[in-house]
Amino acid sequence: MSSQSPSGPLSRLFRAARAYPRRAPLTFAYVCLLLSGHAWLGYGLSDERAVALLDFLSTNPDNLRDHPVAALLGSALFFDGTLTDVASPDFIGTLITLGLGVGGFLAWAECRWGTLRAAAAFLGGHIAATLLTAVVIIVALRQDWYPTAVRQASDYGVSYGAQTVLALGILAMPRRYGLPWAVFVLAWPIGGLEWMGPLPDFTTIGHIVAALIGFGIVIVSRLVRSRSQEAGPSSAPHSVVPDSDGPGSDRGPDLASPAAETDSPSPPAAPTVQQAGSPRHS
Repeated sequence: MSSQSPSGPLSRLFRAARAYPRRAPLTFAYVCLLLSGHAWLGYGLSDERAVALLDFLSTNPDNLRDHPVAALLGSALFFDGTLTDVASPDFIGTLITLGLGVGGFLAWAECRWGTLRAAAAFLGGHIAATLLTAVVIIVALRQDWYPTAVRQASDYGVSYGAQTVLALGILAMPRRYGLPWAVFVLAWPIGGLEWMGPLPDFTTIGHIVAALIGFGIVIVSRLVRSRSQEAGPSSAPHSVVPDSDGPGSDRGPDLASPAAETDSPSPPAAPTVQQAGSPRHS
């Protein structure tokens, strides 16, 4: 009779943590950068200088017109949340965006698709959602749906990019969980929803747009995969769009699996002479 060792889950968690920096180096470095920047804002700068820096990096319409590159890239270097006030809704948002989005699914995308594709998905979602939201803000200002103060509103952080990779998480799980996960990704930002005339607040719009961008990547990925399978492996062109593993699985590599501990394959087993029985697939 065999029984699972009680140290099994802890051992698996330890292997995953040990393999994390090597399997997802960009994500690991980015998380360290975000945590360092958060500590620097909170403890290394005065309140006035921290507010001035974040105001400069905010992706509001005035900043996007005055210094678009610095605002778009600089706003992704800090996260808007808390790590200490665990009883606040902001802490839940930090767990979802920084923990689950960046630390979890961005790392999964990097392991699965490579550093460049994962970075392109995250940064593309961040930039595209920011710019599309800015268009909504400008239209709403012209219609007097938003107050004029929105032009200089503080709006920075990683949440739009995190929303995009959270939506990509559909590819990391069996398809029967895809719909509930999509509902979660779309629903959690609505917790802080505020209506301003006929439109919700622009941050909620931005999160929904970022999620839709991620879902769009999922759809394109599966279409490319389906067409590649129909064309056959010999005639299917190489695609720059990440594909999925196929129906029913859609799983990425396991950071904690023994196979993830080494980069080289194990040597083949020595052949046996006149072995009876059928071959076994591992």
